[in-house]
Amino acid sequence: MLIAVLVAGALALLFLGFEMLIVLGIPGILTKEFFFSGMPDLIYGQRIVGGINHSTLLAIPFFIFAAEIMSKGVIARHLIQLVGAFLGHRRGGMGLTTVAAAAAFGSVSGSAPATVAALAGIVYPEMQRQGYSDKFSLGLIVSSAEVSLLIPPSITLIIYAWLTGTSVAALFAAGLVVGLFLAGVFCCYVLFYAYRHGIKGDAPLSWGERLKVVGRGIWALGLPVVLLGGIYSGLFTPTEAAAVSVAYALIVEVLIYRHMKLGDVFKVATGAAVTTGTIFVLLAMGSIVAYFITLAQLPTLVIDFLGAIDANWVMFLLIVNLLFLVAGMFIDPNSTMLILVPALYPVAVSFGIDPIHFGIIVCLNTCIGMITPPFGLDIFVASSTLGESVGKIISGIFPFVVVNLLALLVITYLPEISMFLPRMLAP
Repeated sequence: MLIAVLVAGALALLFLGFEMLIVLGIPGILTKEFFFSGMPDLIYGQRIVGGINHSTLLAIPFFIFAAEIMSKGVIARHLIQLVGAFLGHRRGGMGLTTVAAAAAFGSVSGSAPATVAALAGIVYPEMQRQGYSDKFSLGLIVSSAEVSLLIPPSITLIIYAWLTGTSVAALFAAGLVVGLFLAGVFCCYVLFYAYRHGIKGDAPLSWGERLKVVGRGIWALGLPVVLLGGIYSGLFTPTEAAAVSVAYALIVEVLIYRHMKLGDVFKVATGAAVTTGTIFVLLAMGSIVAYFITLAQLPTLVIDFLGAIDANWVMFLLIVNLLFLVAGMFIDPNSTMLILVPALYPVAVSFGIDPIHFGIIVCLNTCIGMITPPFGLDIFVASSTLGESVGKIISGIFPFVVVNLLALLVITYLPEISMFLPRMLAP
């Protein structure tokens, strides 16, 4: 009965058009008032404050701030030029450059919307110039940004680590491998499209010209090297790496490239603060939902149900993928995780699924949710950035959704892909 109230209340508020803050918060309040009326009201404050009072979450505002600095500055442009200098002359060169640049920018931002906003205006006209259709170009730009949610520093993986207590560094190692795997899958599709439509690259640059591009972009490339090298060498923790990313981005944009003034930094900080506040309000409300899910013993009910139908881990992961795919069509990724992970994570552990592998499956599902209509967030970011209609972007995304689903099945049922690097780095 309690679960029915939670689910029915959330669905009703969602379809009535309320913000996710209300969708997550009101059902929790009603659950407490009707089913745990003897519980003191102080529990709300305790769960809200205690839920987000976690050192792991300190990385999120830093990475958001760093992403805002880079998307408003010139680091993204230099990364694209650097990648294009070595890939732009190959068949399908600009498509390959788009995927590689999204991976590079994702390795310093951890945010798919920031990646779309930073890259779309630069690569879209270049892809059109090389002969790619508008629909394919839009689909590739929006889909490539997904890699940002997998390649460290991934904000999505940080939230999963907070929800489950899984090692952030181990999740980052797995996310790096799977992010590169997904980027490779996109590159294969780009090459298939380029050969089919006769799209060739630009004239190759001389090595002297390439060295000049490297000289201009070396500072932009230095950030992922500092972040990933620092984390995996043990020089600093992921949270400390987040603070380092902000300091590095500020130094590069303000003092080296001199694209930003101090007044611009204040404006960027304001935007980052709004984004951070939005995420943390959702996390706080989600902690209340997770608390009542635990009290209702929902994971135990799910385990009993799966046992009754004689389900195995293969069927369970198929159910997980279907749940996340449907939820991703209507709910933002963070809210999807806050609702589903507390209920499904204990079940995954009971089936012997490694928490790191399960986290990668969850993260890849949220990536797909970012591009699936009707409410994929990256679709609207691209529409706003490029001035293209949402319908046009959606029509270009469908082939990439199919590619994503094939990649999801491979990652889901071949856990060694996501697990071999974390095992290699384990002490």
